[in-house]
Amino acid sequence: MSNPESFIDEVNEELKRDRLFATMRKYAPIAILAVIVLVGGAAWNEWRKAQATSQAQAFGDAIVTALDSEDPQAQRSALAALEGELEVGGDRAGILNLLLAATELNADQRPAAIDALEAVENNADLPSSYRQIAALKRVIIGGAEIPLDEREQVLNDLAAPGQAFRPLALEQLALLALESGDRETALSRAEALLQEADVTAALRRRVAQLIVVLGGDQPSDLG
Repeated sequence: MSNPESFIDEVNEELKRDRLFATMRKYAPIAILAVIVLVGGAAWNEWRKAQATSQAQAFGDAIVTALDSEDPQAQRSALAALEGELEVGGDRAGILNLLLAATELNADQRPAAIDALEAVENNADLPSSYRQIAALKRVIIGGAEIPLDEREQVLNDLAAPGQAFRPLALEQLALLALESGDRETALSRAEALLQEADVTAALRRRVAQLIVVLGGDQPSDLG
C-alpha cells in the first residue's frame, strides 16, 4: 500500500474515533441517568420488599402475642388494640377481623362477632375467599336474628357451582329448609349434597345423620 493511501486510512480512522467520542460525549448524560434510574429503581424495590417483610413479621408477631393469653376477653382486647397500633389494611384487615370475630364469639359477644364478620364480607378490596367465609360464618352465627330470606340469598350465592364453600352452604340451605318447616325440601337438599364431589368425611357424616333424622334412608357408603 502506498504512503498516500496509508495516510488517508489513518485520517479516516481518526475521524471515526472523533465521531465516536463526540457521540459518547453527547449521550453520556443520558446513559449515566439511565444507570442511576436502574440502580435507584432496584434499590427502591429492595427497600420496599424489606419494608413489606418487616411489616408482615410485625403483624404476625403482634397476632401471636395477642392470642398468647388463654383468656378470651384478653385476646379480644389485644386484637382490638392492634387496629390502632399497626397499619392494618388489605388482607391483614380481613385476617384481623376474622380473628376478632372468633374471639368475640368465644367471649360470648355474638353481636360484636357478627359486626366483625360483616366488615370482612362487605370489604370489596379483600379476596373473595375471605369475604365468602365471613358471609358463611355470619349466617351461621346470626341464625334467626338474620331474616330467613337474607340468609337464603347469601347461602344461594355461596352454593353456586364452582364456589369454594359450596358444600357447606348447601348443608346450611338444608338446615334452613328444616328451620322453616319444609322437611321434604330439607331431605332432598341433604340427599343431593351427598352427590357432590367435594364433600369431606366429616360433612358426609353430618348430612347422613340429618337424612336419618328426616326419615330418609341411611346412605349405604356410611354403613
